[in-house]
Amino acid sequence: MKLTGAPTVVAVAVVVALAATACSSSDKASSDPGSQAPAPAPGGTLTVFAAASLTESFGVLGKQFEAKHPGVTVKFDFEGSSALVQKLTNGAKADVFASADQANMDKATQARVIDGSPAVFATNKLTIAVGKGDPKGIKAFADLAKGGTTVVVCAPQVPCGAATKKIEQSTGVALKPASEEQDVKQVLAKVSSGDADAGLVYVTDATSAAAKVDKVDFPEAAGAINNYPIGVVKGAPQAALAKEFAEFVRGPEGKAELGKVGFGAP
Repeated sequence: MKLTGAPTVVAVAVVVALAATACSSSDKASSDPGSQAPAPAPGGTLTVFAAASLTESFGVLGKQFEAKHPGVTVKFDFEGSSALVQKLTNGAKADVFASADQANMDKATQARVIDGSPAVFATNKLTIAVGKGDPKGIKAFADLAKGGTTVVVCAPQVPCGAATKKIEQSTGVALKPASEEQDVKQVLAKVSSGDADAGLVYVTDATSAAAKVDKVDFPEAAGAINNYPIGVVKGAPQAALAKEFAEFVRGPEGKAELGKVGFGAP
């Protein structure tokens, strides 16, 4: 009986020892910082306030950024830069602000709603958007002041409107617009719908809408180049992702996508 019981006692002892060793190893692993599982990838919604003229390019870049950051959704608010600054100063929550000019970014910075120093990522200039085939025969900026032509522009506080005013002053050509719109897309919509014969928009907008409008480039536009800065909003809910997105826009992939519709390098 003693001989047959001895192996059982030994086996039990071995099992107990192994269990104790396993528990000890597990406890050690859980207390060892180097052995912990990696932190989960960031997720959530990244909110980007961007100038209306960035609609097409940023729409593509947003999808590319989401692909690189599984679990992240990029949500855009595309409006005139001045309207976006007003929203930010009124307390609207956002992570990134991309302006169509330096003046509106300066307003946001002075209002202390931007964290750190914004950086310019692209440039843009105006062109004349006309109906397909240019039925009014507009060939130069001065043609916009001729009678019988319905012209629409951006409001003066909007970057494309400020650029328009600058060109009027430099050329001495005073326009009499039928309306002043709150962003460049509204100007483009009136031309593409036939409600206006011509409108001053960015080269990038006319390029993106080439199926609906033609564009008439004019040399005076070179005297009113707009810089596009991007910055992280102070108190951004997704501050780390916001910084990554700003860097992504300024990086090679951002430059490539922006260049497709005619944005210039900073």
